[in-house]
Amino acid sequence: MRMESNSHQELIVVGDRVLVRAESGEDRTQGGLILPASVADKAQVLQGRVVAVGPGVPMPLDDHNEEEPWQTSQKQPRYIPMQAEVGDMALFLRKSTVEIQYENEIYLIVPQSGILVLLRDL
Repeated sequence: MRMESNSHQELIVVGDRVLVRAESGEDRTQGGLILPASVADKAQVLQGRVVAVGPGVPMPLDDHNEEEPWQTSQKQPRYIPMQAEVGDMALFLRKSTVEIQYENEIYLIVPQSGILVLLRDL
């Protein structure tokens, strides 16, 4: 997914990564999930709102080619879709994050495997 900006650039999240805007480290999320003191004190788990997601885990292209070998292939890449969606509240492991600053805001890049749970409005 692409994140549009005011400049002539865009931020593109790749692969199985999720772009998160970190929220305050309270011991209770807005959805009512409670983080135990042992986890919250050590800041092992963070929470934030998902603002963009990558396309997913890339799948290998099918090598079986029914076309003529001299023709160029028009195959599109395939991906295993992401579970996270824009707007989800995510709880994730701090050690798996990378912090970036983009247009004066701080974001965290989290691999899907670093996300523990998603809270989604119905």
